[in-house]
Amino acid sequence: MVNTKRTEAIQLRATPIETIEENQDLEIGPLNSNGYLPVPTSSSNRQSRHSRTESGSSFKMFTHTFTPEDAGEEAKDVTGGDSKRLAAQALPSLLISVAGLVIAGWLMDIYQHWSVFTQVSELFILVPVLLNLKGNLEMNLAARFSTSANLGDLDYKPTRNALVWGNLALLQVQALIAGSIAGLFSFILGLITHPNDANTISESMLMISSSMLSAAMSSFVLGVFMCALIIISRMFRINPDNIACPMASSLGDVVTLVILAGCSHALLASLDTLFSTFLFLGMMISIPFFARAVWKNKSVKDLLWSGWTPIIAAMFISSLSGLVLEHYVEQYKGLAMLTPILDGLAGNLGSIYASRISTCLHVGKVEDYNRVEWTLLIMNVVVQVVFLMIIWVLNLGHLDFTIWFFLSYFMVSMLCTWLALKMGKYMTLACWKRNYDPDNYVLPYLTATIDVIGTGLLVVSFSWLTDAGLANMAADTTTLSNNL
Repeated sequence: MVNTKRTEAIQLRATPIETIEENQDLEIGPLNSNGYLPVPTSSSNRQSRHSRTESGSSFKMFTHTFTPEDAGEEAKDVTGGDSKRLAAQALPSLLISVAGLVIAGWLMDIYQHWSVFTQVSELFILVPVLLNLKGNLEMNLAARFSTSANLGDLDYKPTRNALVWGNLALLQVQALIAGSIAGLFSFILGLITHPNDANTISESMLMISSSMLSAAMSSFVLGVFMCALIIISRMFRINPDNIACPMASSLGDVVTLVILAGCSHALLASLDTLFSTFLFLGMMISIPFFARAVWKNKSVKDLLWSGWTPIIAAMFISSLSGLVLEHYVEQYKGLAMLTPILDGLAGNLGSIYASRISTCLHVGKVEDYNRVEWTLLIMNVVVQVVFLMIIWVLNLGHLDFTIWFFLSYFMVSMLCTWLALKMGKYMTLACWKRNYDPDNYVLPYLTATIDVIGTGLLVVSFSWLTDAGLANMAADTTTLSNNL
């Protein structure tokens, strides 16, 4: 028999924080003796007002109307426990994310020799743009669903089913639109950067159709996986904030890359026909049907219009990282291999932190910032040491493994991770204070900015090592001339 007091408390948990002043500092308080924001106990306040405003798709700030005494043991530690528990839950997912990034790089090394990539060179531009867009969609889903899990929304079948189906339909709408934008943007960028190449309408339709199809298929696969992962994590009392975002990021890159290569390779056989055009039109027609399913779902209805600005803005920000990498990748050896690991790991750690803080804000607790930041920084040390040992033993990237190389890479990695954590913290708090849901706004800006910063710092460190004679990071000129 369900505890009626607990059920009522969870159903009626959202109450606007009326007492927060506009000029109040981002740190929220004061808290009661249980670590929760004090909540009025009058019956007039015991109602759910989880409303969103149309301007900026924002929302009112909330806190629970229940305490651990009301809701039982499940509410006592929604943010994941002590440092040991955080490390035990997050470290495996981070190691898996690094493995996923390495596998994605290895697959790209294979796919670059396929005929479709040599014939339609703009696909090389599409890959990082599409992976960034898709990664943001899945990470936003992971952050939203993790918050829902920690709020107890997934503990009841009707609410859980509505959230699952609504988010999957929403993900299809976002993936199809983002895929079309990524394909068109990459083709236009290819025209600008390579004006002398012969580009046809058929090639543009192949790129856009491949981008949309791979985005939709991978979104379905990853959406189902992420929902199942978070639901299972909730069942086993594992905080999904600690594992969901890194898994979404790493697996998203691998799955999307495999499907993109397969779709574009299959469509190449019908390049001179209208098949890609009809496929594009069919997917465009399907968008209103998925949008209608989202619109009829009260749990995710408002999300149909929200979160587009950071996703599109992140695409343009991350394209700066791609341009930097494209310019220097042939000047410094190992840059193509180290960049995704450096940027990806720092972004994943920042996303864990931001997702945890967002959950705390929705729940009405304040994160233990110092403890979590130091734990995540130490985890970065562990993962980077393991990674450096692997590439040193296997001699990956043909790098000049001097002590100065290890020190410079390690310092860049720690600086990027520290920046990612600080950005994740203050961006999340700033969005919350300004009535924007951090689950939909923070992660795209965070990961895209870290991509640019990490790539730039790595190029600077490689240049300094080479110029100072501390390590030879310059690419082999003989190999470079042969490639050209």
